[in-house]
Amino acid sequence: MATFEAHWLTETQLRFQIDTLHAREWMLDKGSLTQRLIDYCEGDFAVSLRREEQDRPLRTESVLLGLPESKLAIIREVDLLCRGVPLVFARTVIPFSSLRGRTRSLAGLGARPLGAMLFQDPTTRRETVQYASIRPGEGLYAGATQSLPHCKERLMARRTLFCYRGRPLLVNEIFLPTLPEPGEKIS
Repeated sequence: MATFEAHWLTETQLRFQIDTLHAREWMLDKGSLTQRLIDYCEGDFAVSLRREEQDRPLRTESVLLGLPESKLAIIREVDLLCRGVPLVFARTVIPFSSLRGRTRSLAGLGARPLGAMLFQDPTTRRETVQYASIRPGEGLYAGATQSLPHCKERLMARRTLFCYRGRPLLVNEIFLPTLPEPGEKIS
């Protein structure tokens, strides 16, 4: 079965696509999602590594990173957990050219949060931010819902092209249906 890619939107286009204030609040936040989750979880936050290996990025990921479609990159997929519950699935694409010199530390992060590293460096810049509503059968959906039983609803997502120490990397964040409403606590 062919997998289709989501249609990615700009922030202006997204405003007409988000049907809940809840999703808008998480997706449009300009700070570190990692830090926001740590604060929300009152410190009971963890990163669960699914995989970190060489693989071929999705076509739109390659385009955004300026990579030839056949070029391999490091793909890192993790769940961001609050009290053991996965709230966000994150997929990072790191071109091999971004793993030189001071940026070699991007490889082999394991269960350490990438967001903490990115936002601690004052030279990190957000180059491009895009948003999507991902449905079953689209590129990132199967990976995002792998740890969820019987998820059939659409998922809101954003992806950010970062420039970290002068090198590009792409971070996809898929907000899972377990993500609580504002003010709601996770038991």
